[in-house]
Amino acid sequence: MSIPSRVADTLNLETDQVQSALNLLDEDNTVPFIARYRKDRTDGLDEVELRDIEREASRLRDLESRREKVLETIREQGELDDELEAAIRDADTRSRLDDLYAPYRPKRRTKGAKAIDAGLQPVADAILDEGDIDAAAIEHTCEEYETPKAVMKGACDIIAEQVADDPEVRDFVRRRMRESGKVSCRQRRGGDDDPTFEIYYDFSASLDRIKNHQILAIRRGENEKVLSAGIEVDDDAICRRISRHLNDERSGRASKLVDRAIEDGYSRLLHTRIERELRAELEKRADEHAIGVFSVNLENLLLQAPLPDRRVLAIDPGYRTGCKVAVVDETGSLIETGQIFVHDNRRDDAEDTLADWISEYDIDVVAIGNGTASRETEEVVADVVNDIDRQLRYAMVDEAGASVYSASDIAREEFPDLDVSLRGAVSIGRRLQDPLAELVKIDPKSIGVGMYQHDVDQTRLAEALDAVVEDVVHAVGVDLNSASYALLARVSGIGPTLARRIVDHRDDVGRFQRRSDLKEVRGIGAKTYEQAAGFLRIRDGDEPLDDTAIHPDDYPVARQVLELADAELGDPSLESAIDALESSGKLETVTATHDIGELTLSDILEALVEPGRDPRDDVEPPQLRSDVLTLDDLHEGLSLTGTVRNVVDFGAFVDIGVKEDGLVHISEMADRYIENPHEIVGVGDRVDVRVLSVDAERGRIGLSMLPDDVG
Repeated sequence: MSIPSRVADTLNLETDQVQSALNLLDEDNTVPFIARYRKDRTDGLDEVELRDIEREASRLRDLESRREKVLETIREQGELDDELEAAIRDADTRSRLDDLYAPYRPKRRTKGAKAIDAGLQPVADAILDEGDIDAAAIEHTCEEYETPKAVMKGACDIIAEQVADDPEVRDFVRRRMRESGKVSCRQRRGGDDDPTFEIYYDFSASLDRIKNHQILAIRRGENEKVLSAGIEVDDDAICRRISRHLNDERSGRASKLVDRAIEDGYSRLLHTRIERELRAELEKRADEHAIGVFSVNLENLLLQAPLPDRRVLAIDPGYRTGCKVAVVDETGSLIETGQIFVHDNRRDDAEDTLADWISEYDIDVVAIGNGTASRETEEVVADVVNDIDRQLRYAMVDEAGASVYSASDIAREEFPDLDVSLRGAVSIGRRLQDPLAELVKIDPKSIGVGMYQHDVDQTRLAEALDAVVEDVVHAVGVDLNSASYALLARVSGIGPTLARRIVDHRDDVGRFQRRSDLKEVRGIGAKTYEQAAGFLRIRDGDEPLDDTAIHPDDYPVARQVLELADAELGDPSLESAIDALESSGKLETVTATHDIGELTLSDILEALVEPGRDPRDDVEPPQLRSDVLTLDDLHEGLSLTGTVRNVVDFGAFVDIGVKEDGLVHISEMADRYIENPHEIVGVGDRVDVRVLSVDAERGRIGLSMLPDDVG
């Protein structure tokens, strides 16, 4: 099968779809561009499917490259016959290919290799062929193996390695360990006590039932030298089965020597090798799961509703060095910075300062970071808000990653003369105004909505999270005249260098009036413009279509539709007019005239009806507050509304307005069995909860989303 056919078979897609996608990718088209503007060529493949195709094709190409190297190596050894070549060409996984290559792989100086170099292969053959073992052992004594007993031991080392390298034996052991093996874990001898890992001090679970979060926890415990884990299986049963396969026809002394070699090859070489391989598989599976959880949480976080056109006073709370304060205008531009102290006898001064700034700068909302001293800060802000005789609210903002941004190159470029801590306050305010625009400046791994994110494959994690950011940015669109270079750099085809040039051009020349003006920026050629233009927006420009998701290449299509509908862009009557065109068959003329498919036309029609649509419009806005809730206010049965901050395998952490987030266990999310909390909630969701328990000493709050009569 060709690579496109194999990819299609693996991903349950059509071969033509996969072939078209690979052709487009090989032509240097980006995934977002293909997903949005080449739907007709791929029959509607989305971003996730396109990346899966790209990844699987890359895996298969690497496998083919490896296959050719293996064939070449064995050919150079003079060991490649037709049967072996056919088996290697039929190998459909890396592990099967490695099994076939194992007997021919250049080896370090193992016990078996040392015995072969000393000329003991004939003794091993005598054992296997049930020949005169004693005579062969005496004949082959040498400086390295001075006695017949030592010679026979060396010969058994050769046989043990042959057993361990046998492809069929390796495959059998792998299958048996998968079917009946158990991951067993206990406290490491001499390891420190750690309550975090107590449940794993005496833990066992079969390979097919162990949970992903258990795998991740065990790995972390091992890395911290608290736990010791391995895969346990019935070793004696496996050795007996190998013996029946390799040693069934022998008897007497030869049989015993071969069995001894089988046990040695299995325990010393094969068990460890396969155990390492299977644990790597488990950990890869768990990594992918954890990365998937992080990706879903990150997407929901980035898609949180913005709070536009609000002047914000932002506070980054702190004790010893005080709270850093920044005022940003409706566009996110910095107006003023300062400092207040809320935890000592200067609290009254803090209230007066905040009240003055709120009045002077006509503040619409106060943003408070949720870190250290956040609740004390909230109390001060709530008092100020309630004393002001006008509509004013505050919001708690997740500040994860704000310190990373503060010390970043982007922050230094944006605020070269501003103290690091004050940059964090600016970021908190901007996060409330537009979470996406601000969070793209931060390494996604630092945003803090994952599960074991520091333990998983960091390269794969970065790849997955970058894909999430990429997808969200392109779903929302980017304002060409206001976006930071960090946001522009995420746009299809642009990247950091061109993003900086776009911002420099904007600063030097002024606003872009048309998308086509982008071509005047140095380095933006036809291909870059094609990839990027549809994702960039120009508000109140010379061309109304520039404020839509319609690609400039499709403007003639859009104009013809508007002409046939006798309507303007965004007219309330346009949707019914398009329905009439569809019923009359006139839209078929449009597709024929411009040689476009139904999927592309459908996207154009949707953009004409809702030209400025933002997918975040469907999301609830941030929760604004005017009063404070403390841990002492909580009691069993109290009903509250909170915001989901993180979703993990076992439940969701919800901000209910006190210092610690409460946990809604997965069993308290619905009156039915659910396998994944994401079936019910996502990061940023506003949920109604009921307090189940409060552990003030440990700061733990148990919550339920079930009605009282169900719980």
